[in-house]
Amino acid sequence: MLKKLFGKTPTEDKVVAPVSGELVSITDVPDPTFSQKMMGDGIAIKPSSGKVVAPVNGKVVNLFPTKHAVGIESEAGVEYLIHIGLETVSLNGEGFEAHVKQGDKVSAGDLLITVDLDVVSAKAESTITPLVITNDVSEMEIIAPQQVTHGETQIMTVKK
Repeated sequence: MLKKLFGKTPTEDKVVAPVSGELVSITDVPDPTFSQKMMGDGIAIKPSSGKVVAPVNGKVVNLFPTKHAVGIESEAGVEYLIHIGLETVSLNGEGFEAHVKQGDKVSAGDLLITVDLDVVSAKAESTITPLVITNDVSEMEIIAPQQVTHGETQIMTVKK
């Protein structure tokens, strides 16, 4: 777990949008793995740009070889998975460029991945991008503005 200054560990994350676009309920994602919360609870965004940024301060704990998904553990110990598009693993990295590697420390708003949304639109099921919490938390509050801007718009508050 990452420590803040003076050895204090935060217990709450203020989560910003990892991509710009339209915020939608996780239950509206057209894939039961996400809509039925099999991987965890969260939100999803229909992206309007191909920049994917860190939603919290933390550490990259998993960067899939196909670059279609990235896992981040926040300073508060919450684990987030950003899954760019649906059925995008089959693209084998086509249209994706990673700007971080596993083990990197990141701050909210740091560029993680750029994605060519035209490639994903043409070759995958959807560009919708779920952001799910993959470990247990005590509280998750979704702040639901319709349109969000990556790295700027707060979309959730999560307590470990």
